[in-house]
Amino acid sequence: MGFEFLRLLALAACWLAAGALARNAGPAARDWVGVGLLLVAGLGLAWPMAKAHLDKRLRPQQLPPEPALSPDNHRLNLLQAQLEHLPVAAWALGCDGRLQALSARARRLAAPGAVRDPAALQRLLRGANHSGPQTLETERGSERWALQRQTLSLDGQAQTLLVLLPLENQLETESLLAWQQLVQILTHEIMNSLTPIKSLSQTAQMLLDEPPLVERDLRLALDGIAQRAEGLSSFVATYRRVSHWPAPVLAPVDLTSLLQRLRLAAAPAWLARGGELSVEVAEPGLRLLADEGQLEQVLLALISNAEQATAEVAAPRLWLQARQGRGGRLQISVRDNGPGVPAGLERKIFLPFFSAREGGQGIGLTVVRQLLHGMGGRVRLVRPLDGGAAFVLSF
Repeated sequence: MGFEFLRLLALAACWLAAGALARNAGPAARDWVGVGLLLVAGLGLAWPMAKAHLDKRLRPQQLPPEPALSPDNHRLNLLQAQLEHLPVAAWALGCDGRLQALSARARRLAAPGAVRDPAALQRLLRGANHSGPQTLETERGSERWALQRQTLSLDGQAQTLLVLLPLENQLETESLLAWQQLVQILTHEIMNSLTPIKSLSQTAQMLLDEPPLVERDLRLALDGIAQRAEGLSSFVATYRRVSHWPAPVLAPVDLTSLLQRLRLAAAPAWLARGGELSVEVAEPGLRLLADEGQLEQVLLALISNAEQATAEVAAPRLWLQARQGRGGRLQISVRDNGPGVPAGLERKIFLPFFSAREGGQGIGLTVVRQLLHGMGGRVRLVRPLDGGAAFVLSF
């Protein structure tokens, strides 16, 4: 700052001296040389200051830097952004009954064009005392959602976290796929019966129209028609039996007693083939709430599948195991040392009338899946590391 002040004083002195010389200068050229030198010296002193002033005016204004967020505030902003973009509708319900939308999906669901009655949605959320499926009336019609409810305490105050998960699109996709697969199977089975029936009927008509009538050939054609009709009738009866099982009657089932009873019934057949059947229950007194008769039917069907899968094995083995898995879920596994399920058929084997075995009816695993669904259980195929196949029932 002091250097700039001295520069201004020197500039003023140069130009004042130049003005004084200009007033006293005569017409001679030498009288104006000093004036010119003083003016040039003044310009030399003024140029740096003028340039600095111009640069300052042209330089963009810099805003003061924003104060850095604390780590806690940064994490809070990040969490709020993540909640905002959740693919589900989430709310927090305070102890005072106030609902706070936590995600954009929740706000869109209550906005015009979504649910028909936003007030009914709020009543549903405030009155929900357990998780489960829900049906919402929206502008697109009735839609199925899954409500999840979790209570928690924050800063000593009770709150409830409510989440609605959309299910409609996924369920429609699964339903359409199931119908397509079922129609394909039914069409295949029905056409397999109708094609020979049509052909045999035409043959019988030709025998009647073209004398002499050969009774033996006519009887063969009519017998063929009768057999194919019986096969089609049996197929329809089997389908009706698969699709009409009685509702389960749930009661505590002692798994040790059940599995030992199955071992006594099935072990002789395995021993006769040079094999072995073993039963293992992880904890004594392990119990399951199920329909004992239907659960036994499920296990018998899986044992029968294992017998057929190990028909070509020199030393067939079967393991029946019951234990508690992660989260306290009870699991029953039926495992064999056969060749296992061919790759790519993991999902198809549970379809009605699909069989990976020549001559199989393809209803055993369908019955297993349906009965377990009625008891709140699921079945899945597991590939053991040492080969074979294992069907795990989870409850």
